[in-house]
Amino acid sequence: MSFLKYAKRFSSTTPVKYTRNIFLRAVCVVYLFAFISFYVQIPGLYGDNGVLPAKSVLENSKHKTLSTKVHYQPTLLWLAPYLGLDTNYALDVLALLGAFLAFSGFVSYKICRLPLFGGLWSLYFSLYQVGQVFVTSQWDDLLLEVGFLCLLIAPILRVRNSGGKQSPIDPVVFWLPLWLLFRFLFTTGVVKLLSGDPKWWDLSALGYHFQGMVLPTPLSWYAHHLPEVALKYAMLYANICEIAFPFLFFVPIRSTRYIAFAAQGVLQFFIIITGNFSFLNALILALMISLFDDYYFIGEPKGKNSKGLTALSFVIFTCTLLGITTLCTFPGKGYIPTFTFSKEEFKMASFFMVKASYYIGFLTLAILMLKSFVASFLDGNFMSRIFRWICAFLYAALAFLVFSASLVPLYSHHPTTNNTLSEQVRTAFKRLHKIHAINAYGQAKSVTGTDGRPEIVLEGSNHLEGPWTEYDFLYKPGNVNHSLPFVAPHSPRLDWQMWSAAHSTYEKQPWLLSLTHRLLEGRPEVLALMGSSPFEKPPKYIRATLYKYKFSDWTQRKTQTWWVRERVREYFPAFTKDSPTLVDYLRARNLMPTASKQPVNPLWKQGLDAIRKSTVQLEASLLIWAAFTAGCAVITIR
Repeated sequence: MSFLKYAKRFSSTTPVKYTRNIFLRAVCVVYLFAFISFYVQIPGLYGDNGVLPAKSVLENSKHKTLSTKVHYQPTLLWLAPYLGLDTNYALDVLALLGAFLAFSGFVSYKICRLPLFGGLWSLYFSLYQVGQVFVTSQWDDLLLEVGFLCLLIAPILRVRNSGGKQSPIDPVVFWLPLWLLFRFLFTTGVVKLLSGDPKWWDLSALGYHFQGMVLPTPLSWYAHHLPEVALKYAMLYANICEIAFPFLFFVPIRSTRYIAFAAQGVLQFFIIITGNFSFLNALILALMISLFDDYYFIGEPKGKNSKGLTALSFVIFTCTLLGITTLCTFPGKGYIPTFTFSKEEFKMASFFMVKASYYIGFLTLAILMLKSFVASFLDGNFMSRIFRWICAFLYAALAFLVFSASLVPLYSHHPTTNNTLSEQVRTAFKRLHKIHAINAYGQAKSVTGTDGRPEIVLEGSNHLEGPWTEYDFLYKPGNVNHSLPFVAPHSPRLDWQMWSAAHSTYEKQPWLLSLTHRLLEGRPEVLALMGSSPFEKPPKYIRATLYKYKFSDWTQRKTQTWWVRERVREYFPAFTKDSPTLVDYLRARNLMPTASKQPVNPLWKQGLDAIRKSTVQLEASLLIWAAFTAGCAVITIR
């Protein structure tokens, strides 16, 4: 009897069933944002007359059977002909179906089961497969990885929910989003300092970040003009939040994790208001739910006093903060912080941090797995115990596989640790990465915009001598007197990619020349992505000029000027829609617009056209928030 009591005490875990449901619904909200954002941009980006037609990706396949096509390019779009659809309308169906499923999961946790998330992941992965250069941002990868984890977290068997009790499996699989959150934040912070960029090391990066980021918000201008000392302390705080505080996620004291959540929440809040990073921050906030447990939402059991643990958590948090702060000194006038350690010392410290993260992750996961095995044998008859143990073993094996494979991108940031992983682990990572179930993060290795942000300005004219009229984009900098909007969680992929093209050459950006050709033809689908055209009829010529943009100062701001710019050079010469160079370039890459030859069922066409006509009346971000508000209203009414 004493052994049974000891086993029950050992196997007891903090309940996470209610928290798990909140997490799954939060992921559904992010999926809703992503699918609606994608749907709005389909005609201009991936339609037959779009910048990068999706059918050109599928037409490159030389395979004949459906199975070989799916193996070549795994996407549900291959089923379009069997449903009476062409590629254009099939894209609409996938995006709308994904938005519907995500909305359903948002308003009702009862359907947040494995089939729902299997459908959401499959639909978004299918769209991702034809997204080409417009889905290269890390939030698309992160959404696919979170969606894959939901396949393990979302319940499917009655054993996961029988009797209203928490399954022994739940704490094990709900540990995975916590590990992903740690991996994402830690690598995001570490790669900055490992890059050796002096702007990260002297903590001056934020002095350029707000001006050089892809899509600034109106508040970015004000953040850019904060005092130097404030920006350096903000950079120091961001480094601590990303590199040090994530280790507090695994402290076995709930209040410590709550404080870590608050610290990360402050950082995410300021990132949201000063930068349009699509649905990335919403996804990070969803992952941060894994820092909580059911006691936070429904209260602790009677007679349980956690005041002492709360006080201890404050001590742990304060010691961590002070310990990191001791690595900085405050010399000179203005108390401006600087690092007191060298790049080589940090490189050595990062080796120990990466190794420590492995041991901490392995230990916490192993304890949860062992508890789940013991708990599986404590309730029910013999057969139910065996069944529960088999389920616990299978889920534990899958969780350990995901954890092991995720070490490959984590270890890759340091050459010493990168050589310590076995070939089997690397093979597992390659197979999971192929379906974007596990990805590498930490892209911001260098600071851009130190001497101004490069911007491509497209100009049209009917004469080579001019006058030249500029095309304005909806969200990226262009007119120096126009403020930039808050656009997140919408992801304007064309505006985002224009920033990347400005750091490259037009010969390496086939989509940019495709965009130019569509503008010369006056394609309304593409013009809708840019708001409107400054021409009643398409111009005869379009050229591109590269400018350097900088935020205006306080004096210039009084005249409603947000930016000042300086012409750098011609980005590409003037083209006409019949220019042999342009046409041959696009034909060689199968990017010339062609009408679809696949017949479309009239009922499909009529219904999908009606939906498209009704949704184009709203700007994309307004449409997203309207859907979210509708979901909140349904939840409130129910």
